[in-house]
Amino acid sequence: MDLQHWLGRATHAIQDWADTYGPYQTHPSLLVDDDRFAVAFGELTGRLKDNYPFFHPHYAGQMLKPPHPAAVVGYVTAMLINPNNHALDGGPATAAMEREVVARLASMFGYDTHLGHLTTSGTIANLEALFVARELHPGRGVAYSQDAHYTHGRMCHVLGLKGHPVPTDDHGRMDLEALEDILGTGEVGTVVVTTGTTGLGAIDPVHEVVPLAERHGVRVHVDAAYGGFFTLLAGADGPEGLPAEPWRAIARCDSIVVDPHKHGLQPYGCGAVLFRDPEVGRFYLHDSPYTYFTSAELHLGEISLECSRAGASAAALWLTFQLLPPTPDGLGQVLAAGRRAALKWADLIDASEHLRLYQRPELDIVSYFPAVEPATLTAIDTASARILTDGMTSPDPIFLSTFRADREAFTARHPRITGDADGARILRSVLMKPESEDHVEYLHQRIEHLVRTR
Repeated sequence: MDLQHWLGRATHAIQDWADTYGPYQTHPSLLVDDDRFAVAFGELTGRLKDNYPFFHPHYAGQMLKPPHPAAVVGYVTAMLINPNNHALDGGPATAAMEREVVARLASMFGYDTHLGHLTTSGTIANLEALFVARELHPGRGVAYSQDAHYTHGRMCHVLGLKGHPVPTDDHGRMDLEALEDILGTGEVGTVVVTTGTTGLGAIDPVHEVVPLAERHGVRVHVDAAYGGFFTLLAGADGPEGLPAEPWRAIARCDSIVVDPHKHGLQPYGCGAVLFRDPEVGRFYLHDSPYTYFTSAELHLGEISLECSRAGASAAALWLTFQLLPPTPDGLGQVLAAGRRAALKWADLIDASEHLRLYQRPELDIVSYFPAVEPATLTAIDTASARILTDGMTSPDPIFLSTFRADREAFTARHPRITGDADGARILRSVLMKPESEDHVEYLHQRIEHLVRTR
């Protein structure tokens, strides 16, 4: 794709449409001449250089990468109109696109029926899911794994719910025995399972949690904000294939959150929340004396806690799905490359004298630490911090991130490590970009060099 060409086409297409309504004069208060704009634009582009190169495969730090050019073109084209998907009169075209992309997401997870919409973030999407959980089970709390995203604890506080953190096993997955003990108290109305924790990429055993929750009359919410699109690799052939059971069980869960602005190739912010039972829409019911007036059809704002939302987000996702649909042969191929990259790097670390795997990657997040003497948490923490800084500041930089593992979790995975501190930072790399598959050998060699030159 020639991005510059298609952005130009976008401005022409919207101008041609606007011209059908007749000419008018722009108000003088809005006029800015090119010379003044050039100065401000130069300052903007100069300041934007104070960023890490999220686009480059040598950036293997956080969950960041630019959107696909198709998403950029879709977003910019719709943004020139600036529709608001809260009400149909605010964005009839993009509201229809939103319904279409949400239906494709629901189908991807195996839902036969659904109610859902896009959100500005996974945080807001999870807030909505827990809001419905509270309305369905008033007075009962929410259980989530200790390695789940911190948003669940925060949103429980916002909603006045009691949160119940569940211990995890030595793979970072929810411990089923501990969960059963908590459910046995009768204090929990909803269990949150995570398919791809943001720290380590661990996948909770959804297929085992669902029958356990059913026995206790408890709902199941899936936080698939990070890992949801990996359902496209469930049961796939080749090294990138994932065990199908946890992913197939999602179709039996009550609600799902997924972030297209992560593996869906979208710009921030584009999250989504889906409910299996459309009847939960009753908890959102409200009216507005000036909003819902052009259609008797259900407006998206009538099933959302948010009000104004960018219709451009729906257009961007719709255009992307036209080209890279959420299917194994479409978007699945993008995720497959990242998963293969993680497995390839894990094998290199396993064979290394200078690095150790913290745990085997389940998705595309690789966790590892320098092999140091003495083999203590303090020494590992110090070395990890140094490697992070040295990697970013070297003449040929690489960009990593760190993850803090507590002493109990660390020594459960690596009993030979001396637990002389309450935890340690390890190195963490997110291989979201499919180009990472061709760069892991280089990254591995550079990090080994940084370990050796301590």
